[in-house]
Amino acid sequence: MRHAGLVGCAADQTAGVIRRSKMATVALTVALAAIGTIAVMYFGQRAIMYPAPPARPAPLMIFAHGNGELADYWIDEFDVPRSWGWNVLLLEYPGYGRSQGSPSEASIRAAALAAFDWARSDPRVDAAAIVAYGRSLGGGAAAQIAAARPLAGLILESSFTSVRPLAARMLMPGPLVRDPFDNLRALKDYRGPMLVVHGMNDDIIPVSHGRALAAAVPGAELHEVRCGHNDCPRAWGRIGAFFASNRLLAPPTRE
Repeated sequence: MRHAGLVGCAADQTAGVIRRSKMATVALTVALAAIGTIAVMYFGQRAIMYPAPPARPAPLMIFAHGNGELADYWIDEFDVPRSWGWNVLLLEYPGYGRSQGSPSEASIRAAALAAFDWARSDPRVDAAAIVAYGRSLGGGAAAQIAAARPLAGLILESSFTSVRPLAARMLMPGPLVRDPFDNLRALKDYRGPMLVVHGMNDDIIPVSHGRALAAAVPGAELHEVRCGHNDCPRAWGRIGAFFASNRLLAPPTRE
């Protein structure tokens, strides 16, 4: 199965491999780009395209996107970490884009954990150097990985403490929120490295959420940016410094 638009797609190395989780059939489309490998995980597809194995396992960033986005939109946004030699796995949620199923907190959690479990078993990935990076809604998926799996690091960008306080701003009672994504609860036992990036002018998820998330994890770093919710550039320089300070195969710092 071929997918157009993937950078440097290694389509000639297709293998019909099906991996199953409790929620759905999991499959990956993998493209070789720059030094690192980029992959997009969909649910309900039936092919995996493998590039040639690297000389040695590389660290991996699992990226979970925001609500009004698709994993496909982000393929070109990770040139910097790929140039560092990092692999990138773009997680797609059930019911989004080409993924089957329906989105919910439970199904997104299952997708996120399936992504981590697949990556940890893949010989191209350094299983001790997997970082989860969640933006907005994706912070809920990343926090669920942090709660249930061993991460080398966690990055939350423009994310929330829980959906309930956001719903309250719209006069919706908290008990009516079916998928609360309580990130504070998910992170209560997390003690690994964490970087929180949040726009100071965010009028969708106020910066107070980012500050509360950073305060919830001992030693967490907070990076506030002069931007809103959807106009923040990726803080690769700050992320590079975060990797360096935590000995995550330190890349050169750059914006």
